[in-house]
Amino acid sequence: MATIELIQVEKKFGDFDAVEPMDLTIHDGEFVVLLGPSGCGKTTTLRMVSGLEAVTGGQIMLNNRDVTWAHPSERDIAFVFQFFALYPHMTSRQNIAFPLQAQGESKATVQMRVAEVSSLLQIENVLDQRPGSLSGGDQQRVALARALVRRPAAFMMDEPLGALDAEFRERMRAEIKRLHIDQHATTVYVTHDQIEAMAMGDRIVVMSAAVVQQVGTPAQVYHDPANLFVARFIGSPGMNLLSCRYTDRHIHLAHGGSYPVPADYVRALDKALHGTDEVILGFRPEAVTVNGEGELSATVYAADLHGGYTMLHLDLGADQIVHARAGRELNYPISTVVRFSLNPTMVRFFHPRTEAAIIREVRQ
Repeated sequence: MATIELIQVEKKFGDFDAVEPMDLTIHDGEFVVLLGPSGCGKTTTLRMVSGLEAVTGGQIMLNNRDVTWAHPSERDIAFVFQFFALYPHMTSRQNIAFPLQAQGESKATVQMRVAEVSSLLQIENVLDQRPGSLSGGDQQRVALARALVRRPAAFMMDEPLGALDAEFRERMRAEIKRLHIDQHATTVYVTHDQIEAMAMGDRIVVMSAAVVQQVGTPAQVYHDPANLFVARFIGSPGMNLLSCRYTDRHIHLAHGGSYPVPADYVRALDKALHGTDEVILGFRPEAVTVNGEGELSATVYAADLHGGYTMLHLDLGADQIVHARAGRELNYPISTVVRFSLNPTMVRFFHPRTEAAIIREVRQ
């Protein structure tokens, strides 16, 4: 497989920065997801790695070989598109075999490799059908088979599940991850769906406005977001973010409640805030425990049953709503006043001016 290294790679279209200079190493056999909203630069990055888009600056290394200006055919990279890009006049078998035939492989080799990848993806029954007669899921399997049959150094996948309905998307997500594990194939996967990214990626590269915001494991970007954008973007719903004031080792909320700052954040807040008392408190819905003895109080604004749990929307006043994950059996009528507490190990703090996370200090 392949190790891919991007060194200060950037892309401009005139005066527009599509991708600002970025450094990223994708290790051999790793599944890396480029995640972000539309227009953030993730597909442009993928196309630059593939050679489909020329870089404006920087270097792209593939297994320690500089491929920055190499033709796509010289990079040994397979690309899977969102809309399948299958040849409509060919059968599935012919579509899958085409890359091998273009490389001049023998007829016996082509037949053997097509049979292997068709069995792997369980599409033997559609090999003699044309793409137009196949379901969306089967079309995507054929597109994956066409990429896999070459046994490339790396796979680039540009929102390959975006055109599928929810049921097919969930099934294909599991299949792609299983294929990755079986093949140990270096894979770069583009999506705007953060649930998809969390489920599939070994690491996630979160992008916004042409800039890499954070690179980390799914757990890292979820539990320890680097800034307010990542905190809002990752999670459904995103992290609760409350504008507060910090004095006397306590956080004071706009509506009047207060919360004691965890000990490992006190020095970090004192150092980061430089005397100002404004700070942003962040916590996920599962960090909230609704009980009769919590430090904070709120009014139930709405409640959504999600099957296995209830999502409570709690109104703190001052236009601040907190999302809290509670047990499915709990029933709180609208406008009920409740008290809640926060798990001190799950709270995070952000600087209101820079929007960067304030890193707690862990004493040895």
